[in-house]
Amino acid sequence: MSAQDTSRKGWSDRLFGGFRKTSERLTENLAGIVATTRLDENQLDDIEDALITSDLGPKAASRIRERLAGERFERNADERAIMEVVAREVADILRPVAKPLEIVAFPRPQVVLVIGVNGSGKTTTIAKLAHLFQEQDYGVMLAAGDTFRAAAIGQLGVWAERVGVPLIKGPEGGDPASIVFDAVKAATDQGIDALIVDTAGRLQNKTELMEELAKIRRVLGRLNPEAPHDVVLVLDATNGQNALSQIEIFKEVAGVTGLIMTKLDGTARGGVLVAAAEQYGLPIHAIGVGETIDDLRPFDPDLVAKVIAGVA
Repeated sequence: MSAQDTSRKGWSDRLFGGFRKTSERLTENLAGIVATTRLDENQLDDIEDALITSDLGPKAASRIRERLAGERFERNADERAIMEVVAREVADILRPVAKPLEIVAFPRPQVVLVIGVNGSGKTTTIAKLAHLFQEQDYGVMLAAGDTFRAAAIGQLGVWAERVGVPLIKGPEGGDPASIVFDAVKAATDQGIDALIVDTAGRLQNKTELMEELAKIRRVLGRLNPEAPHDVVLVLDATNGQNALSQIEIFKEVAGVTGLIMTKLDGTARGGVLVAAAEQYGLPIHAIGVGETIDDLRPFDPDLVAKVIAGVA
């Protein structure tokens, strides 16, 4: 087996582990359902409820129910046959949003603002994203724009050193916009392809955060009218439906352009990935299913759908 095949198998194994609880919860709730060519209303109700309790969300659950209602099954088809239909519909939901984050900006650098609440895994995700870009032979720089927490600056510094990328930072409590200004100038001078900017994760004062992000945008706009090219929201999958409310808030506050879903390693709430896709339609750039530096990857919507439905 080649190194590439081994790496792919390792990723698939982590993916199976990450969504196992979601698929187990779903299949447990559907155990014993048998289709006699058509599912009746009570069976459809049971399936819809199971999908909702597995965090796929009411909108996706309703869509899947409609698909199942119109499906003709072989007589006495078991839950696997039903779940194969579920997998196909989940894949249809995920395919349009499965969009890797691509470095296409010209002139360089491509500026990626990364936002998310404290504790979402934002800082480690930035490091993993930097590593992912490095694997594609891009030059990467980080900017410590979360000056609100001293720990955030220090943590990003540790990761920058570990990954081997330069970091632009300032003092705790400093002006994030001036740090971003310095970082863009440095990245431009050094011919860097991607500048990844950490930002404050507090939501207690939305007005303050909006003003801070607006100032960063104004500064970026003076240097490059296209920047920021991406505003990526990091979501912790273990938050389940709370992750959806974060999308709602950050869309309003920060103009989110795409999502990264983290902490899918063993959570029972991986179905929220489907709910986010169906409800918001924002690109999902990558998912993380572990703690290692290479655990962040663009996702295969067909494989993820099969894993969630337990038919992979």
